[in-house]
Amino acid sequence: MSSIILLFLCLLIGVVLQFVKSTPSNTHTVLNQFVMNISLPAMALFYIPKLQLSGELLLPVLMPWLSILLACIIFISLGKLLGWSRALTGCLIMTAGFGNTSFVGIPVIQALYGAEGLETLMMIDLPGTFVALSTIGIFIASVYSKGETSWKKIIKRMCSFIPFIAFIIAMLLNLSGYRIPEVADEALGKIATTVSPLALVSVGFQLRIERKSPYWSYLALGLFYQLILFPAIIFVVYKLILKKEGMMIDVCVIEAAMAPMITACLVTSAHGLKPKLCNMMVGVGIPVSFITIALWHWLLQ
Repeated sequence: MSSIILLFLCLLIGVVLQFVKSTPSNTHTVLNQFVMNISLPAMALFYIPKLQLSGELLLPVLMPWLSILLACIIFISLGKLLGWSRALTGCLIMTAGFGNTSFVGIPVIQALYGAEGLETLMMIDLPGTFVALSTIGIFIASVYSKGETSWKKIIKRMCSFIPFIAFIIAMLLNLSGYRIPEVADEALGKIATTVSPLALVSVGFQLRIERKSPYWSYLALGLFYQLILFPAIIFVVYKLILKKEGMMIDVCVIEAAMAPMITACLVTSAHGLKPKLCNMMVGVGIPVSFITIALWHWLLQ
């Protein structure tokens, strides 16, 4: 419960800082850079070397990849049909296609399923959401921000994305069986805990919900996909078609219903893809997701 309270508290702190005159106007930029270049790499180096990889975890790993691929199909099709700008299409793909499987997911799954549920969550979040964002996510953001179609330029961006570099190093450590010294590992763990608070403060600082905003209809569309449609598809495919049962599958459904991913929104905003809509997706999506997650949990029971 304390972790969930922390989410709302950090978001509120960011909003309050908007009205503190001594707060620099580029506060969110500094926070974003710290999260992207320090906190996230630390998280990768702390968790990934400890993961136990096995074939049984294929379904949890696949779930985030299915989310972003389906988001591409739906929003690219709608964008062409309705004449959306490239920036709007890219924004909805990124913000609706990546779920908040860690920052919101960890406290929720821990509260609902305990430590055993967190094991499944790590597979969903790291080789699933995290790698998808570091690869196809950067590809999408690059293409829709500047219209770049040069594979050389896109691969260069991906390879210079510090969290992706950290992921590669962490996977090599996992496969080699090498363990980071305890003192260094403990330090990485403490740095990794800064991801959620700093990212939420940044989002709160940029959050300005305008009653007459032109983005409300797009916000509703993105959240409908993220909170209702995609988890329903995972429920049908995993439980009804594949006939899978158990805690692992239940965690997959709940994780599929998480609010938009904070880090994906930071990446999207940094590429200039409708930053105001990005912040609305996170700022509105997180509180609303607690209602829809409760409904999904009730359905699973």
